[in-house]
Amino acid sequence: MYVRDAKNREEVWLLDHLEAMGLDETAFRSRDYVIALDEESGTKAGFGRIRIHKTEGDDDVCELTSIGVLDGWRDQGVGAHVVERLVEHARDEGFSFVYALVDEPSYLAQFGFERIGEGELPDALHARMEGKREGRPDTVPMLLSVSEFVMPDRLRQRFKGAAPDEDEDPEESAEDFGIDPDSASYKYDTGE
Repeated sequence: MYVRDAKNREEVWLLDHLEAMGLDETAFRSRDYVIALDEESGTKAGFGRIRIHKTEGDDDVCELTSIGVLDGWRDQGVGAHVVERLVEHARDEGFSFVYALVDEPSYLAQFGFERIGEGELPDALHARMEGKREGRPDTVPMLLSVSEFVMPDRLRQRFKGAAPDEDEDPEESAEDFGIDPDSASYKYDTGE
């Protein structure tokens, strides 16, 4: 498994999965995303986005958003490594702090994110907070000092051995489409 920057050709894939998972696709740009992939098969397992909110002056704000892991890849450290890569991008862009607006704060807390009050949010994120709460009323603001990021060892180990859960995508059969395979005839049936 590894995490890399998204490519332009993956835009449709990203938009499809953002919609399917009910994640934020506001101001979508594929170059803001990273994607977790299986090295052997090239199968995409997860993704996430760093969003930079431009403000007047030098007080731009960095937000982690739209973090998702596909069914069959959950609980294997994929999301953790997506978060790690996004925090690295934020550091490389010169940010000391990263914000996140999430409805599951305990997940990000394991990496060093701390819950903050809404009054502590920069102006650039107040409207985002209101928008996120419309669809997910339990959304809370969180903050991470980039230098305080922690990757739990158990998640690093899971990621090394991550593999798709084969039970998640059962093979489709003729019966799934309402076809009786014993009595169906096919257009090019040769009778053999």
